[in-house]
Amino acid sequence: MRRELSFYQDMELVIKDAKNSTPEQAKHIREFIEQGVDLLIVSPNETDPITPLVEEAFEKGIPVIIVDRRTSSSLYTAYVGANNYEIGKLAGNYVAELLKGRGNIIEVWGLKGSSPAIDRHRGFMDALAPFTDINIVAEVRGEWEKEVAKARFPDVYKKVQDADLLFAHNDVMALGSYEYLKSINQEEKLLFVGVDGLSGTNGGLQFVTDGILDATFLYPTGGEEIIKLANKILRHEPYEKENILSSTAIDGRNVHIMKQQTDKILVQQKSIERQQDKIKEQIEIYQNQRTLLYIMLGSLTIIIILGALAMLALREKQEINRVLLAKNREILNQRNEIEKMARKADKATEAKFKFFTNISHEFRTPLTLILGPVEDILRSNINSDLKKDMQLVKNNANRLLHLVTQLMDFRKIENKKMRLQAAENDIVAFIRDVASSFKRVAQKRRISFMVDSKPEKLKVYFDTDKLDKVLFNLLSNAFKFTPDGGSIGISIAVSDTYDSVEITVEDTGKGMAPEHVKHAFDRFYTGDTYNNLSTGLGLALSKEFISLHKGSIAVVSEKWKGTKFIITLPLGKEHLKEEEILIESGSEALYLMPSLLHTSEDSYTDLSEADGASLQKEHTVLLIEDNNELRAFLRQRLQKDFNVVEAPDGILGLNQAFDVVPDLVISDIMLPNKDGLEVTATLKNDPRTSHIPVVLLTAKDSIDHKIEGIQSGADLYVTKPFSYQYLLERIKNLLRSREKLKEHYCSEIPVDTALAAPKQLEKKFISEFRALVQKNLSNAEFNTNDIAESLGMSRVQVYRKVKQLLGYSVNDYVVKARMKKAKHLLLHTDQTIAEISAEVGFSSPAYFSTAFKNHFGISPSDFKGSHLIKH
Repeated sequence: MRRELSFYQDMELVIKDAKNSTPEQAKHIREFIEQGVDLLIVSPNETDPITPLVEEAFEKGIPVIIVDRRTSSSLYTAYVGANNYEIGKLAGNYVAELLKGRGNIIEVWGLKGSSPAIDRHRGFMDALAPFTDINIVAEVRGEWEKEVAKARFPDVYKKVQDADLLFAHNDVMALGSYEYLKSINQEEKLLFVGVDGLSGTNGGLQFVTDGILDATFLYPTGGEEIIKLANKILRHEPYEKENILSSTAIDGRNVHIMKQQTDKILVQQKSIERQQDKIKEQIEIYQNQRTLLYIMLGSLTIIIILGALAMLALREKQEINRVLLAKNREILNQRNEIEKMARKADKATEAKFKFFTNISHEFRTPLTLILGPVEDILRSNINSDLKKDMQLVKNNANRLLHLVTQLMDFRKIENKKMRLQAAENDIVAFIRDVASSFKRVAQKRRISFMVDSKPEKLKVYFDTDKLDKVLFNLLSNAFKFTPDGGSIGISIAVSDTYDSVEITVEDTGKGMAPEHVKHAFDRFYTGDTYNNLSTGLGLALSKEFISLHKGSIAVVSEKWKGTKFIITLPLGKEHLKEEEILIESGSEALYLMPSLLHTSEDSYTDLSEADGASLQKEHTVLLIEDNNELRAFLRQRLQKDFNVVEAPDGILGLNQAFDVVPDLVISDIMLPNKDGLEVTATLKNDPRTSHIPVVLLTAKDSIDHKIEGIQSGADLYVTKPFSYQYLLERIKNLLRSREKLKEHYCSEIPVDTALAAPKQLEKKFISEFRALVQKNLSNAEFNTNDIAESLGMSRVQVYRKVKQLLGYSVNDYVVKARMKKAKHLLLHTDQTIAEISAEVGFSSPAYFSTAFKNHFGISPSDFKGSHLIKH
């Protein structure tokens, strides 16, 4: 009705739904009569109660169209709907044919007082009258509702369980009865016939398609006809009083065609509705544009008037404008010059920042080469004086590393790439842990040093790395400027409003003058440079780190009377963004950071040079590093535990990996020709090398590089400078994990079971290898060379790959597969031993018998005979 109404712009449809309540429908009709509507459309819920109201509306001159259900009077304007008597009769004839003239029927009624229910029942009974062997054995009052029918049907069914068919006055009542029978697994005992044949997921067409109903009878709704008839009545055009809609039976023979047609109609209906919405939008746009046009016309008129007035004043101002124009040109030229100078200054500043960043990264590789040997020397047996000197070298190297890290942090802040990684931790325990690092210095210099906290434990969201740097910087300054015998204290307190925590670091040192306090947190400000040689970055970075926490840091100081720094951090996590909060605190994350680019050339160890050593050690490590000194340093130490193969750039490294198939690869990230990320991705995506663990060495500390590295597939990331002992232990751990993985394959993927691997490439390789072996079991000439050629790999690569993943040599695996198949054939076929030996790829039965006995400890004939006796 709504769809058809869209074609009549001068008609409006108001709908009220009584929800099967006769009193409510009577109330609605009364409201429409009192409103004086132009036409009334009624589908009577019950005949007798609604008839007087329809007659009243008709007598007051309101045209009344009766839909679907009739009244008991002829006082109405027109009727639209199917002939319920004919539908009932059509259903009766169909049921009689379906039951072949004999059977018992349960009839599920609609509302007993409604005309459709009465007419359908009367037509159904008249159609069955000639068939004396068909009986209505029970009736259920379903009142047109599925749940009502479903609730009342069981009591009736228990009394007449010899029924053959259920006829419901609509489809949903038939569905309710069907659902009850299905719940007790007796749905196959009855045939189900309904009325309506509506489309959609909850309509009769779908029920017939799903096999719930055996048949339904189309009861057309006639919405389109109702609106067309209403239009004729309102326009006083000729019309038919009785508009009977045709019906038809729908069963398995025609339901698919009917469903296709109704689905197509629904699609067209939705298309029409979308078009109507578009038309409405266009109308709204048109109206808005028309309104805007009127506004613009009015504005144009005003503008013309104002323009005329402006023209009068323009002549007087022209002279002034000429003067102003000359001045504007002069100012513009000055501004352009200033912008050029500013751009040059920005480029110079950017170049300086880039220089400092690059030089900071360059420091990391030399620091690695300094700290590595120093740590080795400190672990060896040396005299105390030399040990003190080496400890001094180590401390200053670490100090240089700390300064490099400050420069890199500053650069990240400048580029807005510094990100907060906060987690909920006990800040009291954290501060006590940081302070414990300074206790020995305090004792040595007789400085009173203590941590005073009112709360014994306080959970706060903070980034442990950044807050550690802040506290370490403040305490370092405090100890630096506090004389021996002075005092330094840290206090922790919750604010009076309980929404923040205050951390105070106070000392009795030399203090700062007011002009220095004012610029304490400025970048590169060092105060009196004669007495305080520093970078001027520590406090500036501290302020930036605290700002990332949405907190604040302040300083109170007086010359020669000490200094107090006050840090305020908000409690809770509402002030933090979702990406600034770590999901779990304390969890270890591995990060990838790209290394420095080196272009020096040096010789490298190829496979032939390493052959002698490889015979003496279990594992082979491929080292890809373009820095000659660092590569030599790592080679010298790695050779104590592993066979080492070297490469100075990415392409040579890949070639070595494919030729040697090492047990582990160590690679720098920034390499000539092909960088470490590309090398890692290539190794991880090639079936020949996808199982090899990759360790990346790096000098940078950007989160973007870490994410990029994780995506490349690396197994471990080590930041320069690094501890060689730490690197060695992590390498050994990776190799142990790989051995456990191999043991897993050997136990979880035997010859006679399906293979499964944790990585797709390993799974693909093992599946292809196993399928190739199974396919060629009968080929006595089948060998490792054939497998390598079929898989597109070298013989050595196949051998190492199979050994790594399965723990077997290729020949052992093939023999085990052949023995398994031979055992199966002996148990489940009548083939002779000679036939079986040929099928599993043995050149002679004698050779097969020997191999079988060596494998199972019993000859093939004895094995088969013993199992025949058991059976």
